[in-house]
Amino acid sequence: MKIAIVGTGYVGLVSGTCFSETGVDVTCVDIDEKKINGLRNGIVPIYEPGLETMIQRNVEKKRLKFSTSLKDSLKDCQVVFSAVGTPPDEDGSADLKYVLAVAREVGQNMTDYLVMVTKSTVPIGTANKVKAAIQEELDKRGMDIPFDVASNPEFLKEGNAIDDFLKPDRIVIGIDSERAEKLMRRLYKPFLLNNHPILFMDVPSAELTKYAANSMLATKISFMNDIANLCEIVGADVNMVRRGIGSDSRIGPKFIYAGAGYGGSCFPKDVKALIKTSDENNYSLDILKAVENVNNRQKSVLFAKLSKHFNNDLKGKTFALWGLSFKPNTDDMREAPSLVLIDSLVEAGATVKAYDPVAMDETKKMIGDKVYYAQDQYDALVDADALILLTEWNEFRIPNYKVIEKLLKNKLIFDGRNIYEPNEMKEFGFTYYSIGRKTIKA
Repeated sequence: MKIAIVGTGYVGLVSGTCFSETGVDVTCVDIDEKKINGLRNGIVPIYEPGLETMIQRNVEKKRLKFSTSLKDSLKDCQVVFSAVGTPPDEDGSADLKYVLAVAREVGQNMTDYLVMVTKSTVPIGTANKVKAAIQEELDKRGMDIPFDVASNPEFLKEGNAIDDFLKPDRIVIGIDSERAEKLMRRLYKPFLLNNHPILFMDVPSAELTKYAANSMLATKISFMNDIANLCEIVGADVNMVRRGIGSDSRIGPKFIYAGAGYGGSCFPKDVKALIKTSDENNYSLDILKAVENVNNRQKSVLFAKLSKHFNNDLKGKTFALWGLSFKPNTDDMREAPSLVLIDSLVEAGATVKAYDPVAMDETKKMIGDKVYYAQDQYDALVDADALILLTEWNEFRIPNYKVIEKLLKNKLIFDGRNIYEPNEMKEFGFTYYSIGRKTIKA
């Protein structure tokens, strides 16, 4: 079976590589010649555990190829996945120009039946626009070639994407023809053999499912962050509350960890897009608007704690920042809370010395030399007034407290992910601020 995946970003590259792992002949297409040449030479543009090795294996077996030509890749192709970006416009709506450009190019070059599948997260109704764009190009050519359009949203967690793809909780496919369903069942047959649930539904429901899923997860995070802020006011411990509610099977333990706000490529964008879709249909999703407001506020919580501790005078202070990416096991800096904190600290006249295991190059692309990029986590501590933790990388979880004490000017830690235990901080003599728990004073 031969398929093409257009777009070699996070979704397209992971999806294409994992499909090739099941024996499918996959061509990943991108207009970025530098990226494609890099992939041909084994240079992977994103960080995802296990991906580089899997790409190399399938390239060697000639099941995975990279191309800048969609036209050439369509020959004998049965399924085309569109995994191009859908960046948010200023009003929060998803920009579909890349999705529709792919659809038009397919219509200009297809020669036989195929299924055009939208893998990108797109608003409800996008499939109709894709279908119209393809048909318009076929009409211009005077060609009567049958095709189907489907929606197959991805549910990949950065840092765990390969397992999420190969061992999915569910596979959602929006389809409106038996022919297309038969073809998609064949493509996903290896997953069916392993009893992973595949859910066929109408196209609009599939399009909405992705937005609803991410918005629900974002809601859990913002709710817990709101509870954490209340915990500090009333003297409760958010970790105790989390365990108390997480043991309820109706709620569950996942996505109820308090922190400094969510980021990444999905939650912020998808919440905005769903709010925009709702508004366009004259319905206000008030809960999601509150979720977004809470998250924006939460990204400033650590700065508020820092300002209060230093009596609103951060000028001339130096802060060590551990963790830049929005979550561990990725170099993704999109909407990362660290960017908000860095801007606030620099604006207040402070210096930031940052370290992240994989995201420093990506950070430098976004903010340049606004911060000092440390050689390692302890280099960041030298002569710093306090340590701030923002990303819970494993290597930060059990640090050498004696080295921290020696390098910092003050025994002062601000933990934005609650990875350290207050009792342990007290034992080592640190003043310790966290989220939704009592402050430990040295």
